[in-house]
Amino acid sequence: MKSIRAAIFAMASLFLLPAAAAADTVFQPGEWQAYMGNFVGDDGRVIDTGNANISHSEGQGYGLILAALADDPEGFERIWKFTATELMVRSDGLAAWRWEPDARPHVTDMNNATDGDMLIAYGLLLASKAWDRPDYLDKARTIVATIGKSMLRVEDGLPVIVPGAAGFLAADTGNDGTVLNPSYWVFEVFSPFAELDPVVDWRAVEQAGLDILRRSAITPAGIPADWILISDGAVRPAPGFPPEFGYNGLRIPLYLIRAGADPAFLKPFRRNAVPPDLAKVNVVSGKPVEPITEPGYRLILAGMDCLLDGTPVPEELRTMTPSSYYSATLQLLLLDHFRRNDPRCLGGGESQP
Repeated sequence: MKSIRAAIFAMASLFLLPAAAAADTVFQPGEWQAYMGNFVGDDGRVIDTGNANISHSEGQGYGLILAALADDPEGFERIWKFTATELMVRSDGLAAWRWEPDARPHVTDMNNATDGDMLIAYGLLLASKAWDRPDYLDKARTIVATIGKSMLRVEDGLPVIVPGAAGFLAADTGNDGTVLNPSYWVFEVFSPFAELDPVVDWRAVEQAGLDILRRSAITPAGIPADWILISDGAVRPAPGFPPEFGYNGLRIPLYLIRAGADPAFLKPFRRNAVPPDLAKVNVVSGKPVEPITEPGYRLILAGMDCLLDGTPVPEELRTMTPSSYYSATLQLLLLDHFRRNDPRCLGGGESQP
C-alpha cells in the first residue's frame, strides 16, 4: 500500500497534453488509412466492428483524437460532422451515446456516456491546436464546461465522474452510493481541461481517479472492477454488474501510460495478466476468467513490460493491425505515445527527457 500511495503523489503534475502539432504525425505509412478504411464510414461514422457495427460517442471521440494525431483535417471534419449532427442531439449539449445503423431512429439511447463526451472534447482541443481552429476550441470549451457542471459529483469527499446523466446515482439504482467506471478517468485530459475550464478543479478530479485506484488495491486482485460502487469510504464491485476487470478497465493502464504516470502504478495491472495476453479478472477471487487477446490489447501488456522491466515490445506489435475497432484504436493510441515519448520500447533510440 505504501508504494501505491507514493506512486499517487509522484504522479502529480505529470498529465500533459501530447505534442500533437500539425505535420507531426508519427503514424507509419498506411496505418491511418487502414484505420479509416476498416472502421470509419464515408459519412464519418466510427464503426464498432466488435459490437454489431454500432457507433457510440466513445468511438467518435477516439476517431477525432486519432485524426488529429494523424494530421488529417479532412478526416477529422468528416468524423466531427457525423458526431455533431447524429449524436450531439441532447438538450444539454452532450452526446447521446448509442447509434445503431439498422434502427429508426438511429439513436437508441439518449443517455450520455461521460467518457465519450470527454474524448470528443479532447479531440476538438487537439485539432484546434494542430490547425489553429478557434471554432473547435470554442466547442471543446463548451463541452468541458457542461461536463464540469453536470457530470461531476462529490462522493466520500472526492469529485468523481458520474458515467452518465441517468442511471448511476443512488436515487436511480437503489444502492447506497454512486456507480462509477474507473476507466472513465482519461488522465491526460485533466491538465488541458483545467486550462479550458478554471471553474472546476480538474486536478482534484484527476487525483480522485488515482485515489479510487488506490482504494481498489485492497481487493484480492488489487485492481478495480469495470463498474464499482463508492460509498462510506469504500470502493467495491457495483451490485448488478459482474465483479470483473475486463474490456472497460484494460484502458486504465493505457491512460496511465499516455499520461506519463510513474510506471510503478502499472504493477497491479500487469500482475493480473496472463502473458502474452491481458485477462478478464474476477476481482473478488483474484483469479483470471479468460484471456483478452488481439494485438492492441497485447500491446498494452507489452508496454507495461517495457516500462517496468525495459523489455522491448515484440516486433509484431510495433505497427497497427486492424483486427477490430477497439483493439486497433488502443493500439494506435499507445503506438503514438511510444513513438513520440519512449521509442526505446519499440526498438528505437533513447527516450526523450
